[in-house]
Amino acid sequence: MSYNDQAVSRAAPSVLATNKLLRNTYTLLAATLVFSAVTAGIAMATNASPVHWVITLVGYFGLLFLTNALRNSVWGLAAIFALTGFMGYTLGPILNFYLGLPNGHETVMLALGGTGAIFFGLSGYALATRKDFSFIGGFLMVGILVAFLAGLAAMLFQIPALSLAVSAMFILLMSGFILFQTSLLVNGGETNYIMATVSLYVAIYNLFLSLLQLLGIFGGDE
Repeated sequence: MSYNDQAVSRAAPSVLATNKLLRNTYTLLAATLVFSAVTAGIAMATNASPVHWVITLVGYFGLLFLTNALRNSVWGLAAIFALTGFMGYTLGPILNFYLGLPNGHETVMLALGGTGAIFFGLSGYALATRKDFSFIGGFLMVGILVAFLAGLAAMLFQIPALSLAVSAMFILLMSGFILFQTSLLVNGGETNYIMATVSLYVAIYNLFLSLLQLLGIFGGDE
């Protein structure tokens, strides 16, 4: 066997493993987004009250910890559906609020379309170019922490300008995170499709919420 044949034989399993990882990740991501939409629809149809932000944070981080702990077992699938279903349910009252405002339907559809365009555009770019964006990981983690703390401050002290700035920050950060996570999938930095799905879902969820708030403000809905 020649050197080139040996190189191809070693590379083939890696390519197959990457393709399988991508297929599993995007299949699970699609399923969790659909399930999240169903739970959001249930919350909207029943006119569920907004979930207190403390309960949302406790539920999110608790279920995220559980998903991470079970990521290598079949129970990890149950955990991720519990997490995304819960997040979808918390989204229902928010959507009802925006839909009840003037131009609310247009705002929601624009936010949804913008989220889809950004996700597919950035994911497609990362998949096509296979560039390594792992170098932005540290910046993204620091930025997300700062934006999260600023968001809490804006909520607690009712500062509209800070809230607007946080939304803009999260749009940029989540866009970068989509590039980062997709790059990890393509280049072998992430091998667990459950955790990859969680990361992409959270990025899409926060991207949608941030676009919704930003469009709502500039559209005069708030």
